[in-house]
Amino acid sequence: MNIDEVMLNFTPGSLVALNVVLGLIMFGIALDTSVDDFKAVLKAPKAMIIALLAQIVLLPAVTFGLSLLLNVQASIALGMILVACCPPGNISQVLTYRARGNVALSVSMTAVANVLYIFVLPLNLLLWGSLHPTARELVHTVSLNGWQMLLEIFLVIGLPFVVGLFIRARWQRFAERVQPYARWVSLAGLVGFIVAALVGNWEFFIAYIGVVLLAVFLHDAVALGLGYASARIGGLAPRERKAITFEVGIRNAGLGLGLVFTFFGGLGGMAIVAGWWGIWDIIAGLVVASLWSWRTRRADAAVDAGGATTPGQAAGGPAPTLPGAGS
Repeated sequence: MNIDEVMLNFTPGSLVALNVVLGLIMFGIALDTSVDDFKAVLKAPKAMIIALLAQIVLLPAVTFGLSLLLNVQASIALGMILVACCPPGNISQVLTYRARGNVALSVSMTAVANVLYIFVLPLNLLLWGSLHPTARELVHTVSLNGWQMLLEIFLVIGLPFVVGLFIRARWQRFAERVQPYARWVSLAGLVGFIVAALVGNWEFFIAYIGVVLLAVFLHDAVALGLGYASARIGGLAPRERKAITFEVGIRNAGLGLGLVFTFFGGLGGMAIVAGWWGIWDIIAGLVVASLWSWRTRRADAAVDAGGATTPGQAAGGPAPTLPGAGS
């Protein structure tokens, strides 16, 4: 069967549960987001503008071109576009920390982006999906309504995010106690949904994963490379380049998978792209962050041996501290 015609099996009850999990994920992110994270944007407007342009404008456009170049099936192309239109994943902050990048900038960029993507995601997906010569047929088939999608995305992920921000601003201690539980419960729920989807549709996953592997590998590499290139061309320092590399390269594929089931009926190519991206994205990100960390340590050791500067300066500044972590 053509992958464009495959609809993964799921029940209405599981879809409701998934929407609850997505809302809980955004609620947990908001509980860990303070007003200071948004104020930090004013201290580094250039880096923020570069990151937003790279994510909102360049990444979907480059993804559109890549899907044409690879000549993938329509549902795979639309899955790639969907992932490119998703907000950044929170693991970008962990990877930035591991790579010894600017964690504070990463936190503020993710906070701002998650707010903007409530409105940007459906409009971007509708724009690029409708322009694609083959994927637009799928967009028209499901009668995707941009305003309806905007409303549902706001209810599912926007409203929980706003509520979480309000609770964090009003009752910070309570938010700090609840946040770890919200994070782990939502993560467990998302993993459980993905496992259940895989078990219930294993024959489809095995049959078509080979088609998706190359597309996701190249797409992820392009996203990470685009983030780095944008920051470098923008004249940013090494630590800021690292933060923007992961901010652009790491997408919230879990949210994308939820949207596939919500708006596209579990369309096979889209679901497999989003599901595999969520796995490969973390693997590739950890590899890049580890290599960066290793190179930075070597540079610091060389500087120490020469006695020229203090550790960390060779990589563009002192070693970063992850918010909430000890020194």
